[in-house]
Amino acid sequence: MRLVALAVVALVIGVAAVLGSRIQQDPTLVDSPLIGRAAPDLTLPDLEGSGAVSLSDLRGQVVVVNFWASWCVPCRNEHPVLVAANDAYKDAGVTFVGVDFQDRQESAVAFLDELGRGEGYRYVTDPGSRAALEFGVYGVPETFFIDRTGTIVAKITGESDSGLLAEVLDAILAGREPRSRTGGTVQPGPGQDPIG
Repeated sequence: MRLVALAVVALVIGVAAVLGSRIQQDPTLVDSPLIGRAAPDLTLPDLEGSGAVSLSDLRGQVVVVNFWASWCVPCRNEHPVLVAANDAYKDAGVTFVGVDFQDRQESAVAFLDELGRGEGYRYVTDPGSRAALEFGVYGVPETFFIDRTGTIVAKITGESDSGLLAEVLDAILAGREPRSRTGGTVQPGPGQDPIG
């Protein structure tokens, strides 16, 4: 009986040590194999109109690439935050590109008509989900940050908030390395299981 009690105490101490060691770690950190790599060289058609956005043409600017969809509830929640960040950082050399993910164009335009557009914010489509494949997107929202050299330096998986966006953008603009984080779960494309 005494041996069993000692084993239970040892097990409890072991579990407490493991849990205690994780208290200082940020459980929202996200590792992405794309961090530190050049952003895919893609040209994507504008959601409205006949223009296109080439990521390589944006080199020299900090670029925020947000994958979103009209059917995505977290995308609806974060949209005003992204528009506000676009407006706050546009004079600092930051360009926002919203990539409509597995969506109908009419639905995406209606989403923007309802929730608004940021001045200078580029909204593009992703024919054949090529950009989503190149960036390794599973669901939406997912947000990638590209520095002035064209290197992906951070990723937020899930819904962004103003504090998180400001933290990452301020770090990039100051020449510091931002930490990738998750703001919550993503909503996968139609027919896929949710992750979080």
